[in-house]
Amino acid sequence: MMKEQAMLIAGKWKHKEQVIQVDDPGTGEVIGSVPNGSSEDMEEALESALEGKNIASSMSIRDRMNILTKAAELVDDNHEEISQLISSEGIKTITEARSEATRAAETLRLCAEEARRLTGETINFDQMPGNTDRHGYTYRFPLGIIGAITPFNDPFNLVVHKIGPAIAGGNAVILKPATQTPLSALWLTEKLLEAGLPERVMSVVTGSGGEVTPPLVESSEVRMITFTGGLPTGERIAKTAGLKKLSMELGSNSPFLVFNDANIDKAAEAAVAGSYGAGGQNCLSVQRIFVQKEVEETFTQKFLEKTEQLITGDKKSEETDIGPVISENVAKNIIADIRNAEEKGAEILCGGTRDHCFVQPTLLRNVPKRHSLYQEEIFGPVALLHTFSSYEEAIDLANEVNFGLQAGVFTNHLQTAHQTIADLHVGGVMINDSSDFRIDAMPFGGVKGSGIGREGPHTALMDMTEPRVACFKMDG
Repeated sequence: MMKEQAMLIAGKWKHKEQVIQVDDPGTGEVIGSVPNGSSEDMEEALESALEGKNIASSMSIRDRMNILTKAAELVDDNHEEISQLISSEGIKTITEARSEATRAAETLRLCAEEARRLTGETINFDQMPGNTDRHGYTYRFPLGIIGAITPFNDPFNLVVHKIGPAIAGGNAVILKPATQTPLSALWLTEKLLEAGLPERVMSVVTGSGGEVTPPLVESSEVRMITFTGGLPTGERIAKTAGLKKLSMELGSNSPFLVFNDANIDKAAEAAVAGSYGAGGQNCLSVQRIFVQKEVEETFTQKFLEKTEQLITGDKKSEETDIGPVISENVAKNIIADIRNAEEKGAEILCGGTRDHCFVQPTLLRNVPKRHSLYQEEIFGPVALLHTFSSYEEAIDLANEVNFGLQAGVFTNHLQTAHQTIADLHVGGVMINDSSDFRIDAMPFGGVKGSGIGREGPHTALMDMTEPRVACFKMDG
C-alpha cells in the first residue's frame, strides 16, 4: 500500500502539499511519498534543535542506553516489516535487506554500549614543577547539534551509524535522508520516539538536497556534519561548512589483489561477491581486480563460472542475488560507459547489458587507465580485470587512483600480507577477504578522495563529543 509519510520537525509530524514520490526502482511502482521540504523547513528544524540540544545533554547515560536498546528491540520485533521496506524503496534484495535490518539492530546496541563507556581520564598535573597541589581529570560532553546526511544504498543501517552515536553522546540531531529512500529513516524515527527519545532531540527533513541541505551545512549552530555520499558533494560541503567538525565517507574504487600463492577458488568467490553484492552499489565494492599473471587464466575462469550462477531480477524473491540499480538513467549511463570503454579497447568478458534498471553483472578486461571506469567509482555491478607481474607493480596499480577506502588482498604468504598493510593507501586492508567486508563495530573510513574521519559507534561517539578538563587547586 502506498503510504504518505510525514517528516518530523520541532517535535511534530509535518505534511506538505508538495510531495516527492518514492518509487520501487525494480518495478517502477510508487510505494509512498514524503514532503518536499524547503529551506524554511530546515530553518525550523535548526531553531527546534537549539532547544533539543539542551534536552539531549540533560539525558543521563542510562536514559540514552535505554532508548537505544529499546529501539534495537523494536527493530528486532518488526524485522520483516522494515526489511520489506528497505527492499521496496531501494536496490537491495530481500535477503540483503534482512541482513541490513539485523546489522542496524546490532549497531543500535553497540551505540548503547559505547554510551556506557563514555569516560574521561585523570591528569597528573604534578608532572610539572610547582603543581603538586593540583589534580584533575577530563570528561566528555556533547558537541550540541549534529547534521546527518545519508545515501540511498544503505538507507537504514547508515542512518543508524549517524543517529545512534549522536544520541549516545547526548546531542540533538537533524537528519536529511536520501531523496530516493527516505521511508526507512522515517520508520526508524518513529521507533526511536516509541523507545522514549524526546521529540525535539531529533528532526528529519525530507526533500531535495540542493534545497534543504545548505542551511544545515552553513549553520554556525551545527557543530558537526556527518555525510556519506559522492566526492563532488563532499567537496562542496567542505567548502561551505565553516568552522565545524566534518566526517565524510565519499566512496571508493577498491582494489582487489590476487597473488600467485593465493587460494584462487576462494579469491574468485570473494571477488564475485564483492563486485556484485547490492548490485555493486556499495562504497566497498570490488572494482579493480589485479591478478598476478601466472594465475590469471585460472582466476578468470573461476570468476566467470561463479558469476554465471548469479540470478538478477525480482528483489523480493529469496533466490535473487542482484537487484536493480537505483534508476533507469543510472543503468543507461553505466551501459554507455561500458560501450565507450569497449570502443577504447576494453574486452567484455561477461555482462554489459541491461533490462530497464537491471544491469547484468559485468567483467571488463584491460579498461584504459585514463577511462572514467578505471579512475572513478562506478557504483554498479561492473568490475575491471588487470594483471601484474611483481609486488611493486601491484601496489602501484592499487594506489594510483584518488580513492582509498578499503582493499582486498589474497595471499598465503605472511610477509606479503603484512607488507600490503603498510603499502596500500587505504583505510582498511582485508587479508584473504573482499574489500567489501565490514563489521559495524570497527573504525570505517578512507583516505584521499574517499573522505575524512571514521565511522563506527566508538569512533563516531568520540567525534560527536569533546573533552573538557577539570583542574582542582587544593589550597584555593
